[in-house]
Amino acid sequence: MSLTKPSTNKPAAQTRFLRRGISKIYWLKKVDNPDRPTRKEISEPNRFDLTKAVSDIEGWALENEPIETPDMGTTFNSSIPGNDKAESSSLTFYEDRFSDDIEQELPKGAQGYVVFLRKGDIPGSRSVDVFPVQVATRAATYSTGNEAAKFQVTFTVTEEPSLDAPVPEAIPPRPLPTPVEDCDDEDGHHDHDGDHVDVTVVSTTKTAATVREHSDEG
Repeated sequence: MSLTKPSTNKPAAQTRFLRRGISKIYWLKKVDNPDRPTRKEISEPNRFDLTKAVSDIEGWALENEPIETPDMGTTFNSSIPGNDKAESSSLTFYEDRFSDDIEQELPKGAQGYVVFLRKGDIPGSRSVDVFPVQVATRAATYSTGNEAAKFQVTFTVTEEPSLDAPVPEAIPPRPLPTPVEDCDDEDGHHDHDGDHVDVTVVSTTKTAATVREHSDEG
């Protein structure tokens, strides 16, 4: 009788993380395809980075209204999925004493996209949530307590959000042009347009340097 040995393969350990310092929150003016935002769309000038000003987050979840389907065959009340919805969501910001950049970007009635890069800007990671929204209200919060001044922006979600979209690939840097080298004589003076000057350092001191120039003619 043979016995099957239990598997010793352990599941890979999770790399857990704190959202603060990792997740990104952007306001995008335009997104052509919310299922696949492009690198250009999540970059300036289309992007306005809200991350460092956010103090609190509420909502930003797709919910479902289940439909109860009881029947005479059982006393258990079964249910099926119903309509999807996204409740009004909000972001609370620290108020800047001297700048109103955020207020100018998010006036009442403004339409755009609130985008969350949940795991940070990791190209290929399917961790982008795109919420098409309109600014419903923006109001300062007032308190006599020992806390920083803040204001809250409430958004209505105007269309079904796109969840788990991929982070777009980074744009590779443009290669520098290769310099053309056309010197082919012993001194490297031929085939150049204009004058060619050799500079030889003869002696240097802490305060001055003496140089001699050699032209092609001499």
